[in-house]
Amino acid sequence: MRLTRLAVTAAASLLATSIPAAAQQADLPRHTGLSMEMPTHSEDQALLAAVASMERSATDRARDTHRHPYESLTFWGLRPGTVIVEIEPGRGSWWQAILKPYAEATGGTYVPVSRPTESMGVADGQADFVLVARAFHNWSQDGRTAPYLAAMFRALKPGGVLAVEQHRAPEGRAVTDTIRTGYVPESHVIAAAEAAGFVFDGRSELNANPADDRDHPFGVWTLPPVRQSQSAAMTLTPAQRAEYDAIGESDRMTLRFRKP
Repeated sequence: MRLTRLAVTAAASLLATSIPAAAQQADLPRHTGLSMEMPTHSEDQALLAAVASMERSATDRARDTHRHPYESLTFWGLRPGTVIVEIEPGRGSWWQAILKPYAEATGGTYVPVSRPTESMGVADGQADFVLVARAFHNWSQDGRTAPYLAAMFRALKPGGVLAVEQHRAPEGRAVTDTIRTGYVPESHVIAAAEAAGFVFDGRSELNANPADDRDHPFGVWTLPPVRQSQSAAMTLTPAQRAEYDAIGESDRMTLRFRKP
């Protein structure tokens, strides 16, 4: 369904006070030597409306304070009328509820891909924007990272964007820990993407969470929104549960790569 002018105006008004000025400025890098400035974009009214849409669930919208969808998509360089591919969106994908209506409203295409081994749902060189959100930790021990990134590279047009959001491990943490913890070293993601042919184009700290020490009894799933609290070995006390809830969602890297 196309967005009406009234809906777009209302969405812009609703979100105008929630978008921090820092989101429009260059981000401070977490590590030296990799500082990149955010691009400057004019305000995307259709994206504002998609994020503010009441058709998104109340649970999804409540997470916007942690996941910064408008700011993140702006940083990644999402444009109206583009071919968007989301990798492993999962059931009830949080991003899909924004990206699919946005694509429909702007004359673009949204393609969800469950397992990008042979097909990316688009012909080679046809995608403008590929999003990988919180998936790298699932690929670290079974050899999927390299072939998946190769498939994404083939799918993108020259100049196309690979956007990455991922739970971030402290540097030096073994990649073999990622299945257990859900956190991945940022350097591992950058190295893997560059090995596939991508150019590292930018980093944002929009989704950083300094309160998250990345050391939890049930890995990242201890934190909201999963909030795992019990296993055969232990059960969190109410006080412990409250401490983890107070942390909020995970510390996350927000990275942008381009296909040359």
